[in-house]
Amino acid sequence: MSKIKVVFWSQSGNTEAMANAIVEGIQGAGKEGEAIFVSDIQPGDLKEDMVFALGCPAMGAEVLEEGEMEPFVAALETMVNGKNIALFGSYGWGDGEWMRDWVDRMTAAGAKVVNGEGLMCHEVPDEEGLDECRTLGGQLAQI
Repeated sequence: MSKIKVVFWSQSGNTEAMANAIVEGIQGAGKEGEAIFVSDIQPGDLKEDMVFALGCPAMGAEVLEEGEMEPFVAALETMVNGKNIALFGSYGWGDGEWMRDWVDRMTAAGAKVVNGEGLMCHEVPDEEGLDECRTLGGQLAQI
């Protein structure tokens, strides 16, 4: 059984905390999960994975982080068709436009986004937000 990869980019640690809680949920549901910083994996490493999660906070004018995460996601667009993916991230301003755009982008590429939307936490995820992350991890484990 392969691990469910939870690939993320985080500057302040908020999105990393979400990734770790998703892994807890995966493990709590009886599967193996692994949180991986985006710079430690190549897009092709997900080519055979039918289930995984991607996390990135809102940056700038509500966009993905442009140095590492955006190029990673752009490369993935050609290989997500038919895959089940979860999207997540934290934000400090705005209304979640970056996440809606990301969901639309992955859906247009043929991915099935878990719950049809990304999971967002405002700033530092509180216990309720971490519980939502754990639930999302459990959902990934059931796919």
